[in-house]
Amino acid sequence: MRKPLIAGNFKMHKTINEVVDYAKGLMNSVQGVSDRDILICPPFTALSEVFKIIEGSHIALGAQNMHYESKGAFTGELSSEMLRDAGCDSVILGHSERRHILKEEDSFINLKVKKAVESNLRAIFCVGELLEEREGEMAEAVVKRQIELGLKGLSETDMEKIVIAYEPVWAIGTGKTASPDDAQTMHSFIRKTIVSLFNTNVAESLVIQYGGSVKPANINDLMAMPDIDGALVGGACLEVDSFSKIITFT
Repeated sequence: MRKPLIAGNFKMHKTINEVVDYAKGLMNSVQGVSDRDILICPPFTALSEVFKIIEGSHIALGAQNMHYESKGAFTGELSSEMLRDAGCDSVILGHSERRHILKEEDSFINLKVKKAVESNLRAIFCVGELLEEREGEMAEAVVKRQIELGLKGLSETDMEKIVIAYEPVWAIGTGKTASPDDAQTMHSFIRKTIVSLFNTNVAESLVIQYGGSVKPANINDLMAMPDIDGALVGGACLEVDSFSKIITFT
């Protein structure tokens, strides 16, 4: 049985004090929830302060990005060692906003994924197609390419540190959501792709999240699908009440 993972990606929202207050409120709201993993990914500036609040709790801390080098002249970047030092056990990599706004390529993302695994960080590896790619019936080909290139060079053991988040780009922040059936179809395709790249055991143990306008109103229907193992939540994670309702789906 795969344990569901509900993760909140704050993106470029909230100050340190705001995230600290949020973390305190979330801990109170989801006390006693133990049958699913909870992850919050606030801005870099708040990581260490939030860790002081949630350390030892059932809420884990993640970062929204990292560089693949351990150190060096990379202005504005953070290393895996810095993330672990701040209390992170996870990192989001390959998010569509970095792929399409900041032009990160599959090979660049692959270096980050490898570094995360090497550094014992759980990599939330994001894949997903643009609207024109879906309309052009290219969605599966695009996602397959992203998976093959993004996970290139990883071993079966390395895959124990990988979570895949399927986020159709046309559904991120738009209010549009892939129907549960459409999301299930792609999640099933992703699992079959992992079988072809690794084996059935790796595929069956892999947690695959859905992301893209996830909200309290649709989380139950999404989580009812056999291959959807959690959610990577954007806008709806920014308020404790909303995110708590998503976390406590039934």
